[in-house]
Amino acid sequence: MFRPLEICIGLRYLRARRASRFVSFISLVSLLGVAVGVAALIVVLSVMNGFEQELRGRLLNLSAHGVVTAPGGGLEDWRRPLAQVREMPGVTGAAPFVELQAMLSSDGRLKGVLLRGVDPALEGAVSEVGRHLLVGSLDALQPGSDALLLGRLLAARLQVGLGDAVSLLVPAGVDGGTRLVPRMRRFTVVGLFEVGMEEQDGTLALTHLEDAAAARGRPGEVSGLRLRFADLFAAPEVTRRLAAALGPGYEARDWTGENASYFRAVRIEKTMMTLILSLVIAVAAFNIVATLVMVVGDKRAEIAILRTMGLPPGSVMRIFVVQGALIGLVGTLLGVGFGVPLAINAGSIMPALESLFGFSLLPADVYYISRLPSELRWTQVSVVTVIALVLCLLSTLYPSLRAARTEPAEALRYE
Repeated sequence: MFRPLEICIGLRYLRARRASRFVSFISLVSLLGVAVGVAALIVVLSVMNGFEQELRGRLLNLSAHGVVTAPGGGLEDWRRPLAQVREMPGVTGAAPFVELQAMLSSDGRLKGVLLRGVDPALEGAVSEVGRHLLVGSLDALQPGSDALLLGRLLAARLQVGLGDAVSLLVPAGVDGGTRLVPRMRRFTVVGLFEVGMEEQDGTLALTHLEDAAAARGRPGEVSGLRLRFADLFAAPEVTRRLAAALGPGYEARDWTGENASYFRAVRIEKTMMTLILSLVIAVAAFNIVATLVMVVGDKRAEIAILRTMGLPPGSVMRIFVVQGALIGLVGTLLGVGFGVPLAINAGSIMPALESLFGFSLLPADVYYISRLPSELRWTQVSVVTVIALVLCLLSTLYPSLRAARTEPAEALRYE
């Protein structure tokens, strides 16, 4: 338990005096080092949270939160499970879809595509494709129209635009599946979309559900049902309930499994950045060790006098713990005070810096993200604060123990 005497002496040793200005300067450097490390860690984690959120949003713009399929790869009587999943708690939207791998050809240019057949009346309940259309409309996808919505990158690679005709080549097995012969069908481009992900803008093509089923060679059959959940992060739990309710004839999976590699990479990067920037705080904590070691050497005679006056070794130790802890506490609070506003306003501060110094961190012609995303999470701020305080407290142990072991007779021998 800290007593007022120990706190007062520890605070007194922090004040600069003529003979100890250098020690006080080192203390200030240690304090600023802790503040810079804490602020940098808060800002970097917030920016990485923002990138993770941006990535998740772009991945799910045209992707569903969950998918229900049949083990055989097709659902013929899909209206019954559609009505069933709509009644499930946590499900806000459901729509049938058809998916197949194919090739698109235009004037000798050939590109692989993922053709997805959708129902325009239901698609808005499971994706945000309408919000990302550059030209055209989802309503242009009518049954029998052989109309296509292409990703902007895919259209650029095929060098086609609105109203152009393209050939869809779908492999079909003949002679019992021993040979593959492409089935060809002509489609017309009626719209372009862009979501900012190469995986979707460069490979995805949308058409009407019936046209995709006909191109697949299985009219009336769909690949499965795409689902939208009320809580994005409850998708694994809702998906498990769906699989149990639908029975063994169906399979259910969610977005966390399909895009696990993306988010695992972001999580690893975030962990490594936390460890690296924690070393900045650790270096500042080592400066506290050096500061306290110099203070102990400078105050050796005073420590000896306090010991002869009856101050126990534990109290001497707590005096220097107070000094080091105060440096760490003030530095941590300064870091939080600067880091939190920077993290919250990173999106508006960066354009001002780019304008001031004449550079562009995220040029629009190179990156899909033209602004710096940031999402502050108070749990992370709390963790960073605790890490900084613990490191600073640990740095006080060695100098404090060294001060507590000071022998009065030895320290005052030549005084």
